[in-house]
Amino acid sequence: MISMRRSRADARWAVLFGGLSLAFIAVAAASPAFFNWAFQRHHNVLSWYVRPLFLIPFCFFAYRRSWAGIFGTLFALLTSMFWFPVPAAVSDSVRAFLAMEMAYLTGAWAVPKVLLSLLVPICLSVLGMAFWRRNLWFGLTVVVLIAVAKLTWSVAFGGEAGWSILAPAAVGLVVCAVFIYLGFRRMERSRQP
Repeated sequence: MISMRRSRADARWAVLFGGLSLAFIAVAAASPAFFNWAFQRHHNVLSWYVRPLFLIPFCFFAYRRSWAGIFGTLFALLTSMFWFPVPAAVSDSVRAFLAMEMAYLTGAWAVPKVLLSLLVPICLSVLGMAFWRRNLWFGLTVVVLIAVAKLTWSVAFGGEAGWSILAPAAVGLVVCAVFIYLGFRRMERSRQP
């Protein structure tokens, strides 16, 4: 009975966070003023270091099979771009990279761009599935592939400015891999009789 209540509560929270995420995307797409406000805060490189770390709770909640946790983490990831204040100074490479990213997001959405962008939810789904099934090595492989894909996309579309994400991506990858590995091992030990 308690398990069924938890399951219903988890589903309700998952729907709430999923709805909030869709609402956030819709507002960002429909309101250039909001989009620009959020993107100004995304110039704060601290957000670049924080965002990859959301893979840690994402993997934890997938392991725990909590839809609410997964969708809550995704909502936090989406909104984290504007958690930090507008920086006082921005390097030229960061400014150039974010100008490219903004142009990419606000430009025309032809089929190739849609298909390329679908890689994000596909990769996150595969990552979630790996930890849902409690497969550490498959999950860590997906984490590495996500970091490599993000860097590749950044350099392919941003040119020299795309390299500005190298340090945040590398730090995020190392921290995520270590914490996911240690957390997974600890949870597996606690499941042993």
